[in-house]
Amino acid sequence: MSSCAIRAPCFTLWSSPSNTVELANGKTRCVVVGMSNRSKNRKPLQKGRNLSIEAIQTVQALKRAQKDQPSLDQEFQSKFKRLLKLDMIAVLRELLRQNQCFLALKVFEDIRKEYWYRPQVSLYADMIKVLGSNGLFEHVELLHSYLKTEAGGLGLEIEGFNAVLRALVSSNHTKLAMECYYLMKQVGCDPDKSSFTILITALESNGETGASAILRQDAQMYYGEDLEFLEEEEMVKQILRESPSKAA
Repeated sequence: MSSCAIRAPCFTLWSSPSNTVELANGKTRCVVVGMSNRSKNRKPLQKGRNLSIEAIQTVQALKRAQKDQPSLDQEFQSKFKRLLKLDMIAVLRELLRQNQCFLALKVFEDIRKEYWYRPQVSLYADMIKVLGSNGLFEHVELLHSYLKTEAGGLGLEIEGFNAVLRALVSSNHTKLAMECYYLMKQVGCDPDKSSFTILITALESNGETGASAILRQDAQMYYGEDLEFLEEEEMVKQILRESPSKAA
């Protein structure tokens, strides 16, 4: 079969009406090439995982300006406040990852003013863990006070609350951890075995037997007289070394 018997497809070039190709039989065909919109095929960002270009630029700009308050305020207005919700959260998480504690706290305080803001216990846990590990104990107390004021909007995040408890006892804030325990019950989030293990282990390690005895009584109300899970050494070690869960 000769090549001239094969029908050629027809395309059109948007840029010029005179773009043609010559076939083997001497005839010409109009060729059209369409340009597709690649943005339609772009994969969406994963929440809390990937940073958009705008978020990356914002993190860099905030870090550069952090030593000069007027410049920092300007960057917040010109860059951070123009970000979308997910980008704002991504910036906060990236600053936490880099141990940029003061910038992260400022970002968080700005996020709390947004109309869409809803408190997430797990996010508080991440912040308390990072600030506590950097020795910023006064700021840990500040975050804890924020958490208490937002009790009415807290969800029943048992893993988030356990992460907060773990972060607080890790920074030797057993009193705040006990307050968080009562906050859990106040919002209707029943403590589980991990909650009791984290608190009782920390309190007894610090010699706070009075508070520990109260918690043991509470644990018996939930799980009966036999509290064997408190004696399971491997479970205790695992619970105490687990990292706080991530926010959506």
